[in-house]
Amino acid sequence: MLKTFSVTNIGRKRKINQDYVYTSERPVGQLPNLFLVADGMGGHNAGDYASREAVEAIVESVADSEETEPARVLEEAIQAANARIRWLAAASPLLEGMGTTVVAAACDGKVLHVANVGDSRLYVVNRLGIKQITRDHSWVEEMVRRGGIGRAEARNHPDKNIITRAVGADDTVKVDFFTVDLEEGDEILMCTDGLTNMLEDEEIRMILDGARDIVEKAQELVRAANESGGRDNISVILIEPFA
Repeated sequence: MLKTFSVTNIGRKRKINQDYVYTSERPVGQLPNLFLVADGMGGHNAGDYASREAVEAIVESVADSEETEPARVLEEAIQAANARIRWLAAASPLLEGMGTTVVAAACDGKVLHVANVGDSRLYVVNRLGIKQITRDHSWVEEMVRRGGIGRAEARNHPDKNIITRAVGADDTVKVDFFTVDLEEGDEILMCTDGLTNMLEDEEIRMILDGARDIVEKAQELVRAANESGGRDNISVILIEPFA
């Protein structure tokens, strides 16, 4: 039995929440369930508008899709969201340049299907540790992959927030896909960088390990991120696929 909980928090420094989350434990179109995290960017209110519009476009596309393969369903939906953001941005000078990250997931029994664009993340956490499944599409992460800087240096790099892919940035968007075989005891964490910029992966794992239930786990993650500075909006979706 799938158990989920989600929370989004403005943090301590921002005046507006540009994150947007969506959860459905019930089927959406051909998918058995659907979970989305988006972190918008852009001036004025464009960032929160971008994340909300992208998520709504994805949900609508998934619901209407005739594809049966989860990766194709999600690819089609994220491209539809990209087209909507591009169209909206072109229609209003106030929305010019807006975009958003997206992490999407659907849990089909013991198989997790994941898609991502940007630097929001999905992890699988269990008694063996915490494993990041998605790859950050960021300038600093590219430097780490090429060996230009170390992981510790990357964490506090001044250009950490520069992303190399976003929904709405170009006419088409390249999406990464992952398939994860789940095991009893696995927990899925989806989150924006407002969490991961404030807490180390091992801190996240310890919080999840120490809390009583899924609600307390999510709330404790947000509290800890805010206590560490809360420099950005913080959004979390937790999924217990075998609860």
